[in-house]
Amino acid sequence: MKICIWGNVGEALKGNTKGGGELQMALIAKALAKAGNEVVIIDFSIQEDFITSDGVRVLKINGWNEGIRIIRTFTHRLPNLYRSLKNQNADVYYCRIRDSRQIVAYWAARKIKAKFILGLASDLDTLGFMKRLKYDYLVKVRDLWWFFNGALTEIVYPFLVRKSDLVIVQHEGQKKMVQNKCIKSELFANFINIDKIVVPANVTHKDFIFVGWLDKRKGVVELYELIKKSPNHSFKIIGPPRDKTGHLYYEKLKSFKNVSLLGKLSHSETIKHVANSKALISTSPMEGFPNVFIEAWACGIPVLSLYADPGNVIDHEELGGIAKGNIDSLINMMGQIKNTHEFSFKAKAYVERNHAFNATRIAELDQLFKEL
Repeated sequence: MKICIWGNVGEALKGNTKGGGELQMALIAKALAKAGNEVVIIDFSIQEDFITSDGVRVLKINGWNEGIRIIRTFTHRLPNLYRSLKNQNADVYYCRIRDSRQIVAYWAARKIKAKFILGLASDLDTLGFMKRLKYDYLVKVRDLWWFFNGALTEIVYPFLVRKSDLVIVQHEGQKKMVQNKCIKSELFANFINIDKIVVPANVTHKDFIFVGWLDKRKGVVELYELIKKSPNHSFKIIGPPRDKTGHLYYEKLKSFKNVSLLGKLSHSETIKHVANSKALISTSPMEGFPNVFIEAWACGIPVLSLYADPGNVIDHEELGGIAKGNIDSLINMMGQIKNTHEFSFKAKAYVERNHAFNATRIAELDQLFKEL
């Protein structure tokens, strides 16, 4: 079977991951190739075609940067994207991460009578406009493309969710939201490559750790308030500021003696710090299924979340704590954390069962695509 994926995936396949959604798309492409499928990625961000060691072909879009700025979206980019996708003549087209341009992949699939699969990357993908406005559009850096893509996505994306041959969700909460709309869906939990999770010997469990972009969308204001109220705890923060709010609070955090601002680190260095922490802290008000949650559990480390609990897995599997928006409750949980061997074993076993990049789960993914 031939599968065509549209998105900014090339760099993630090279190990330079932009975000969690791109990483999952890269792992899905590798898994489908390992299962014996022909996998092609159409990527607007690369300059040269290449083939990965897994056999995934990544193709650039000819003429993507040609034409006059602003109008070239219509004169060059969208037409060239459509031709690139349609010319693949694939059996299945797959997209993930909310973007108005996914409609082009849908049109290409319908033109050649192929199947179209949409993967959800966030709970926001199935919630109403007001939620997206509050937790996404109003907290992003705004420019002309932001306005155009955001407005068009509000028209396009709900249509794609309804018209896809299959919607793949990340957790039970998303599945319930989709089922309430009578949309065909299947749950496939995020992959993680456990082989790349190397836990150092003699871990210290000294600090609480935050990993991610520092911006309003990821709860940097709440993170600041948490740290301000926790002078007796030490914190490590991995990740750079991304918006004006992030830069403002990043400068404020420099004055705290109990905070180490580590900036952007490699994946391996990040894992070392996570493995040495007491717990991973999340203050983001809205998520999908964060990869860093799974990585923390793979290190045997609990997750303490101010808001997000994907599919109630933290509560159900007892993998940390949920503060339900109450910072004081989160601080109380921090004071009660105990890094035991029993918890570490339980957390690692959960990841092995539900998120491992192994033959069993690769076969499950392959079956989802072939059963359409």
